[in-house]
Amino acid sequence: MTELFRQVVAEIEKLPAEQQDAIATRLLAELKDEKAWEKRFKATADKQWDKLAQMVRQEIADGETSPLDDVFPG
Repeated sequence: MTELFRQVVAEIEKLPAEQQDAIATRLLAELKDEKAWEKRFKATADKQWDKLAQMVRQEIADGETSPLDDVFPG
């Protein structure tokens, strides 16, 4: 276990049981989601990535995208 994770656990242990369970539920859901995404990424073939990249390039060329600076202004 990393030092940072130990610090988090120590802080969570100070909370009431109900809050600890709420945090644990969110963490378990996040871990499940990460495993699902990892499985999907590993199952994606190079041909699929190439098709996705081409679709994105076409959207950019067609002006169907917004600059990131417009979406997330500094």
